[in-house]
Amino acid sequence: MTTANALIQKRPLWLLSLLMPTLPFVSYALVTASGNPLFWWLSVIYATLLIPLLDFLLGENSINPSDEVNASLVNDVFYQRIVYCYPLLQWLALGFGVWVAASALLHGWDWLAWALTFGAINGYGINAAHELGHKRGKLGQWLAKITLMPSFYGHFLVEHNRGHHVKVATPEDPASAKLGESFWRFLPRTIFGSLRSAWQLEKQKLNRQQRSVWHWRNENLQGWAGSLLILLLALGVGGWWTALWFLAQAWQAISLLEVINYIEHYGLKRQRLDNGRYEKCSPLHSWNSNTVYSNITLFQLQRHSDHHANPTRPYQLLRHFDQSPQLPSGYAAMILLAYIPALWFRVMDKRVLAHYDGDRSLANEYLKNDGYKLPDKNGIFAMTRQGMDLLRQQWQMLKG
Repeated sequence: MTTANALIQKRPLWLLSLLMPTLPFVSYALVTASGNPLFWWLSVIYATLLIPLLDFLLGENSINPSDEVNASLVNDVFYQRIVYCYPLLQWLALGFGVWVAASALLHGWDWLAWALTFGAINGYGINAAHELGHKRGKLGQWLAKITLMPSFYGHFLVEHNRGHHVKVATPEDPASAKLGESFWRFLPRTIFGSLRSAWQLEKQKLNRQQRSVWHWRNENLQGWAGSLLILLLALGVGGWWTALWFLAQAWQAISLLEVINYIEHYGLKRQRLDNGRYEKCSPLHSWNSNTVYSNITLFQLQRHSDHHANPTRPYQLLRHFDQSPQLPSGYAAMILLAYIPALWFRVMDKRVLAHYDGDRSLANEYLKNDGYKLPDKNGIFAMTRQGMDLLRQQWQMLKG
C-alpha cells in the first residue's frame, strides 16, 4: 500500500478540511507571543505554498472505494458532520476577524494579510456551501446559505444548482471557461453572467408562483440581505476601515471560487446532438486531479467529473475515472498558474487539444465577442427603483 493510499483511508485526516478557519487564531497567538507581524500571513503561506508542497510530497490516489466500502461510507455520519462543522468554525473565525480588524492590531501590510486570510476562509466556505447545497433536506440548504453570506455570493446556490449543472461545458455557461480565454477575461464574464443567470432563474420560479421577483422568498435577496447585515455590523463595530476590510475579503473569496471554476472545465465542451440538444454531461467534461492533500481539504472537489454525473453523491464516495482529463497538479498549484495567462496557456492548451485528438472545433473556444457586456445603466436604475418600491409595499403589508 502506497503512502497516499494509506493516508486517504485514515478517517481523522478528513478533519484537515476544517483547518483553514482555525488558522487566524493561530496567527493571532503567534503574533501576540512573538511580536512578529509576519505571522499574520500564516494562512496565505499555507494556501499558496504549503498545500502545493504537500500535494507534491503525498502524491496522488486514483483508487476508488469498493462497493463494500461504499456501503459503510454512505452511512457514516462522521463525514456529514465535518461539513456541518465548517459553518460553525467559519462564523466563529469571522467574529474574531472583525474584532481584530476593528482593533489597533493591524498595521500596513497586516491589513492585507488579514483580508487575504478571511478571503481564503470564506472561499473554502463557498466550497463547503457547495457540498451542503447539494444535500437533500432543509438543514443542509440553510447552512449553505449562511456559509455564503460572508462572501456576498448568496446567489451561488441558485445559479450553481439550477444553472451551471444544466449548462456545464457549453458556450452558454458563464462558469465554464473557454480555450484561449484568460482568467482575467473569464472573471468579469462569470461574475456578471452568473449573477444574471441566478436572477433570471429566481424570476422564473417566482413567476410560476405568481410572485414578484422582488418578493422576500427570492433566495438571492435572502443571501444578499444577510451579507449586507454583516457589512453593517462590521461598519458599526469598527468603522469604515473594518467595512472595507470585509468587502476586500469577500472579493478575495469570490475570486478564489471563480478561479476554481475557471480550472474545472477549461476548454471542454459537450457536443450538440442531431436533435439540437447537448450530449449528456460525462466524465469527459471536467478536469480532475487525484492529489491526496487537496482532495482531503476540499471535500474531494477535484474529483469533479463524478460530482457532475451524480450531484447528490456524498464527497467521500466520489470516484476517479480513467477517461477524465487530468490536471498536471492539484487545484492549489493550478490557481497560481491561472493567474499568469501565458504560463496557463502553455501548460493547458496542448492538453485540451490532446483531449480532442487535435480537433480544435470540438473544444469550447473563446471568440472575440464572448466578453461579457455590462447592462445598460438606465435599465439597472429603473429596475432598482421598481424593486425598492415593491419591497416597501411588502414591508407595509407585513407591518399592517
